[in-house]
Amino acid sequence: MAGFAVENSGTDKYSAKLTWFVIVSSMMASMGGLIFGYDIGISGGVTSMEPFIKKFFHNVYVKMKEDNKVSNYCKFNSELLTLFTSSLYVAGLFACFFASPITKKYGRKPSVLIGGLAFLAGSVIGGAAVNIYMLILGRLLLGVGVGFANQSVPLYLSEMAPPKYRGAFNNSFQLSVGIGALTANLINFGTEEIRAGWGWRVSLALAAVPASFLILGAILLPETPNSLIQRSNTNNSESNDLLHKAKMTLQRVRGTTEVDKEFEDLINASNKIAMSDNNSFKQILKCKHRPQLVMSIAIPFFQQVTGINVIAFYAPLLFRTLGLGESASLLSSVMTCVVGTTSTFISMLIVDRFGRRVLFIFGGVQMFICQIGVGIIIGTQLGDEGGISKGYSYVVLLLICVYVAGFGWSWGPLGWLVPSEIFQLEIRSAGQSINVGVNFVFTFIVAQTFLAMLCSFKAGIFFFFGGWVLVMTGFVYLFLPETKNIPLEKMDQIWRDHWFWSKIVC
Repeated sequence: MAGFAVENSGTDKYSAKLTWFVIVSSMMASMGGLIFGYDIGISGGVTSMEPFIKKFFHNVYVKMKEDNKVSNYCKFNSELLTLFTSSLYVAGLFACFFASPITKKYGRKPSVLIGGLAFLAGSVIGGAAVNIYMLILGRLLLGVGVGFANQSVPLYLSEMAPPKYRGAFNNSFQLSVGIGALTANLINFGTEEIRAGWGWRVSLALAAVPASFLILGAILLPETPNSLIQRSNTNNSESNDLLHKAKMTLQRVRGTTEVDKEFEDLINASNKIAMSDNNSFKQILKCKHRPQLVMSIAIPFFQQVTGINVIAFYAPLLFRTLGLGESASLLSSVMTCVVGTTSTFISMLIVDRFGRRVLFIFGGVQMFICQIGVGIIIGTQLGDEGGISKGYSYVVLLLICVYVAGFGWSWGPLGWLVPSEIFQLEIRSAGQSINVGVNFVFTFIVAQTFLAMLCSFKAGIFFFFGGWVLVMTGFVYLFLPETKNIPLEKMDQIWRDHWFWSKIVC
């Protein structure tokens, strides 16, 4: 298939073309990001819809309507309300560790398929919920779907992509997250107008659409050559067939028959695994993998303490706290999603040109300035009662949009890209599980505690997250080496050349 020649800057050059086959395969796999983003957008929107709050969270509804003595910052403070949002991430945390051995033993496709099926079931139960128990059960099944998809899809994208364009391909996962969130917010804006009061059911049930696309993709997608080669070492009876299939797939993915060098490197990497302890969780604890272990924990932690999920989950509630109406709050959330999706697309275009570190650092500075600006305006203009002026509301909205743009071309996509590309094949499944698990732990903590923190810290919550943004930007500057254009199986060398990690690895 015709394509564009790809030139790598790694130790060896692999022959590859940017083919329609790999583009379409990656687009289908990226539906895993779509279900994640759709859920983020939907949960934030429906929790601001009065019929939904009245049916499932009556105490919050009473505080909104009848108790004028409740502070602006505390009207939505409810552990049950935050449990609706955060319960998904508890399920996702456990699911991603169950997904790891499945992804390793049976391939990336089965994990993607399980994720799609679980998400489909959760969307049906959530849309049909008649009580809080059904609602939470639906969220838990959605969490299982997200856990399996987030564990397997970034690996799939990194393994399928040509090294030169790996950043752009992997960032398509975050782009799909943004598109999913934008779609959800548009749907929320439309269903809020359904005066019969069941618009929230439509919003929750329509999650079945991206889930169906993901299931279809899992059925039609080819398995990655990396996975086929890895499985050939554990299945002697089918070893030759798997190796032959891996080479044929690699030729099709790369758009050329000249793949011997890359194929040889993949086999050598897999053979090293076969001769070592096959437990990838034990492997990642060894000193030679210490940098990857640290990054698999630090990057998802920092991604969550940027405060982005405060905006993603609770933007409508935050805008209502500022005094905006229900429709205006949902429309403001749509605007932030448009900005986030656009900036992620920009990141796809430039990440393989400028590299990961530049975008991490530039985005971090941008987010820090915006967090401090929002904190100052809300702290000086919003009291416990009433709202803020329309002019200041627009300034806050503008700062939040600039903040979301900074996240969209830095910590959003790169928080998934870098962990997926730094792990050698022997620790890839375990490393990605740790990455997703840590991400879900801190997503749960932020989602579950934000409304209580907003009530207690008030405007100080933005200074809290701003401080973390400053810390993580310094961490990247000091400890994260550049990974652009480096083949996955050559990635271990970046730590041996680094001023700090060269003293740690053995």
